[in-house]
Amino acid sequence: MQPLIDNARTFGQRPEEFARLAEGQSPQVLFITCSDSRVVPALITGARPGELFELRTAGNIVPPYVSVHPTSEAATIEYAVEVLGVRDIVVCGHSHCGAVGALVRGDDLTAVPAVRDWLASAEPRPSGAAEDPAVAEGVQNHVLAQLLRLRSYPCIDKKLTAGELTLRGWYYEVHTGAVREHRAGTDTFEAL
Repeated sequence: MQPLIDNARTFGQRPEEFARLAEGQSPQVLFITCSDSRVVPALITGARPGELFELRTAGNIVPPYVSVHPTSEAATIEYAVEVLGVRDIVVCGHSHCGAVGALVRGDDLTAVPAVRDWLASAEPRPSGAAEDPAVAEGVQNHVLAQLLRLRSYPCIDKKLTAGELTLRGWYYEVHTGAVREHRAGTDTFEAL
């Protein structure tokens, strides 16, 4: 923890670099990814403060849209699309994902009921090779399912229909740093 504290102490000693951020934000991308500490959106994309609007959830799950009981995730998505006017949404899964791995393997999660119940909202359960430690196929299938789920959000559907929004599925390999994007034409994840 001490190295993090030391960096935080010196971080604010360059106020001129941050003054413009007080004027507001205008990110062009909503980046939905996993809470996993090995996935750092700004590091992966090279984004500076104010360039990415992030939504991080266990397993990069986009919950079903329910207008009666909105979720924090739904509010974040709606704000990004309707207020900030993002033009792209990236759903980025990653190799060695514990959440997706648990779903693929059908792990017993009774000891962590909140995790179990959250992951249950990832239906359909992603398919993939349970013996693959990277769970590559499972994660990629899961990313595609989350992109489909996003399409059920009224604000997303409206912007897609108007041609004002693009959805992108990415797969990040934590062990190599490689990023692949889903290509609809070939239905494969290919290097950016």
